[in-house]
Amino acid sequence: MSTLTHGRRRTAASVGLALLLALSACSTGHASDGSGGGLATVHGKILLTYLQKQGDQQYFVDEAAGAKARAAQLGVDLTVVNLGNDAGKAVAEAKSALAAGSNGLVVVVPDPAVGPQLAQLTGDAKVPLLATDDQICATSPYPSNCDASQLVPRIGFSGTQLGMAVGKRAAEEYGKAGWDEGTTRIVSAWEPDVTVCSDRVAAAKDAFLAAAGASIQKIDLPTDNSVAGAQSRTAATIAANPGVRHWIVWGCNDENVQGAVTALQNAGFGAGDVIGVGLGGYLACKDWGSGQASGMRAALFINGKDVGALAVQSTVDRLRTGKAFPAEVFAPTTMVDASDWRNSGLQCD
Repeated sequence: MSTLTHGRRRTAASVGLALLLALSACSTGHASDGSGGGLATVHGKILLTYLQKQGDQQYFVDEAAGAKARAAQLGVDLTVVNLGNDAGKAVAEAKSALAAGSNGLVVVVPDPAVGPQLAQLTGDAKVPLLATDDQICATSPYPSNCDASQLVPRIGFSGTQLGMAVGKRAAEEYGKAGWDEGTTRIVSAWEPDVTVCSDRVAAAKDAFLAAAGASIQKIDLPTDNSVAGAQSRTAATIAANPGVRHWIVWGCNDENVQGAVTALQNAGFGAGDVIGVGLGGYLACKDWGSGQASGMRAALFINGKDVGALAVQSTVDRLRTGKAFPAEVFAPTTMVDASDWRNSGLQCD
């Protein structure tokens, strides 16, 4: 939720390792869910492990809560592991979980480059592998270059649909504002190495142009998907564009939009001169809850609890009945703003 999604740029070493593992995975013919096609149904107690990047971010806190609640309902033993941003820890924890007898792995990767290694490990163990939020590939460190048959099944959100909703709402707000095109700029901020992020911002641009009927210069800001990173990059962008009076902001997640909105506020732009449309809602709601005017006009609420619950349910169904994972399952989303977010189910901690 992202997302919401905090990608980390992969190192040359991690990519090189993943490429070697990708070749190995190709040679052994692993199925894309990691089970290698030899999965046996489980009739006794089920042990699941949920490996989750950035487990202290609110979206992922909610995702873990949804997974735990569904596991309790189903009588499943679930272990949730916070990986932070450590791709190496994802591999180490996967090995530990499998050694401890985990029947299935669900993972939100810190870096998609580890996808082939996770597929290799689970394939050798005949254990299903399910991705949530971020796409991973069984045979390549780059999901965008992956053959569709080798994409690991995923539960989360459609990057294109998310971006379209954000772009459409930004266009609506722009239409209400009546700004001049020549003195308006769009800031589009995201981590380029994260495929779902690129999908989101590309779709936001297309939806905005289609709905707004305006040709506004767009400034692309590569970030690390953090508030601080987006704020720093936006501050430099403001300084380089002294004639701009109005700003439209979207990005991969709430962090990018919040960082940009904060930089604009610090530079003296009032809430009426900024249209920020977040993605996640977990930071936007803090602005709205403060009662102060904010350039964060709206946000697309993506409920992590739904994703976590669905991931556990899908894995249990796979283990109990042999029911194959769908290639992708998308959870519902809701556009919210200062007037209605409290009634949406959005938790603002």
